[in-house]
Amino acid sequence: MKEKNIPHKIIKEYIKILDKNINKSNWIPDLILSINRGGCIPGVFLSHKMGVKHEVFSFNINIRNAEIDLYKKLISKYSSILIIDDINDTGKTLSKMSDLFKENLSKLKFAVLINNKSSSFKVDYYSDEIDKNIDNSWIVFPWENLSNE
Repeated sequence: MKEKNIPHKIIKEYIKILDKNINKSNWIPDLILSINRGGCIPGVFLSHKMGVKHEVFSFNINIRNAEIDLYKKLISKYSSILIIDDINDTGKTLSKMSDLFKENLSKLKFAVLINNKSSSFKVDYYSDEIDKNIDNSWIVFPWENLSNE
């Protein structure tokens, strides 16, 4: 499969674009919740840029109910939460997050650096858009491969 490497300088631009789009919408989160691992670096960058608290959600298919309950308790303390990941590829991860926190969906919004137009999940904010139906290249972020700089 063909790879498309995203350099660090583009990530900085993506963060600026996300910040601008979120501010333009007149909605400001009081918590940024990054999906581990891909959302961690974008979440930290955006948290610093916006001056918003940041937490990490370690999501995997083996997550235990007790862990989910801890995150639900965390989410209940905030009125507006931005869930961030690096890419909305197929939509499976973000759909699962949406399902896990369905009782709090009204306070959640979703953001990614790169949105796949043909994904089954629709995000609220993104910096760039691709269509994997046209170009199925594997997106490689700088934190996934330090040699691509």
